Amino acid sequence: MDVIIAGAGIGGLTTALALHAAGIDDVTLYESAPELRPLGVGINLLPHAVRELTELGLGERLATIGVATSTLTYFNRYGQEIWSEPRGLAAGYDWAQYSVHRGRLQLMLRDAVVERLGADAIRLGCTVDDAQDDGERASVRVTEHGGPEKGGTVRRASADVVVGADGIHSALRRQRHPGEGAPVWNGLILWRGTARVAPYLDGRTMIMAGDAQQKFVAYPLSAPGDDGLQVVNFIAEYRSDDDEPGASNWNRSADPSTVLGRFVDWGFGWLDVPAVIGAADEILEYPMVDRDPIPRWTFGRQTLLGDAAHAMYPIGSNGASQAIIDARTLGYELGTKGPTQLALDAYEAERRPRTTQLTLSNRSMGPERVMQLAYERAPGGFDDIELVVPFAERAAIAARYKSAGGFVPEQLNRRASLSVPASARGQLA
Repeated sequence: MDVIIAGAGIGGLTTALALHAAGIDDVTLYESAPELRPLGVGINLLPHAVRELTELGLGERLATIGVATSTLTYFNRYGQEIWSEPRGLAAGYDWAQYSVHRGRLQLMLRDAVVERLGADAIRLGCTVDDAQDDGERASVRVTEHGGPEKGGTVRRASADVVVGADGIHSALRRQRHPGEGAPVWNGLILWRGTARVAPYLDGRTMIMAGDAQQKFVAYPLSAPGDDGLQVVNFIAEYRSDDDEPGASNWNRSADPSTVLGRFVDWGFGWLDVPAVIGAADEILEYPMVDRDPIPRWTFGRQTLLGDAAHAMYPIGSNGASQAIIDARTLGYELGTKGPTQLALDAYEAERRPRTTQLTLSNRSMGPERVMQLAYERAPGGFDDIELVVPFAERAAIAARYKSAGGFVPEQLNRRASLSVPASARGQLA
């Protein structure tokens, strides 16, 4: 069996590793970037994703590049606690939860792909589009940039299966859903950055403060250094008055004074938000966007994965985690059923309903709903959160999201592994 993967992001690279673990070694990833660099800021990997990376033999590597999250706590914009819960091992999972720099994670996955599948498995500077399927094989048009024509050398590449892991602007998704249009903006602008600051709380807590109008998120990406400071990832967001985000707002540098102006009074005692923002080397601006769920990912021998299949708002720390679970599920189905319609249909049947539910849940703030309820019921703050949002209501919101995301501790710990048994590996390759 041979497989083409469009995109060498977190989802595409994990798919290659999952296929290799299932005994499928003839895998080629085409990536449009001319090189893979440690770009981006922080992300969270929830225990269900950490389980999959651990079962791929990457647990120790992941522990060296991430910070094991101890606690997730929600506050209002005055720093008053709304809800707090343990995370990872402290919450009863068999696996940790990690905060990690996206770029370092991507390079870790890249190195593992090169080690296991060879350096030729990743083809950089190659754009993929125009997927075709004749019932026996699938093919894509590959444009190799920088070729003899300067505009790129164009050829077709074929495989038993084509996987579109080419992100929120996926060309393979657009081909099958041509009328979809641009990603859906919810009116929020995100300012993202990292800063070296003194540890707050226990040095391993992820915090979210604010409401649907304005919010600040922070979590550490490193242990404290010799100077006593640690790298903290932050997201500062606000609801814009503009009708649409504008193309210029994608990943552009933001003026720190503009960000500081909106958070100048956000000092909580245990965390000085303006100081964190002011310590950032660079702040990047993004619109918060997702895509509407689609009724179909799979067309013959082609399917979608990760953001190409289900781009969702960055709420609940589930974007990268769900792409990793996609990858392992697809690897399991192809490894046990071969390059068949049955395998791709089984993958989609397992993953599409769950990610659709998560996408829609994130649009209604997911687990962050507790913050909005506290704001609506006590906009000026509170003396006793129990009188504003009772414990049972807060706990139910958290539990519903864990269920939707597939990371209820007891269920995840008991769930059968997605690893293909050793006795079956290679038999369908």
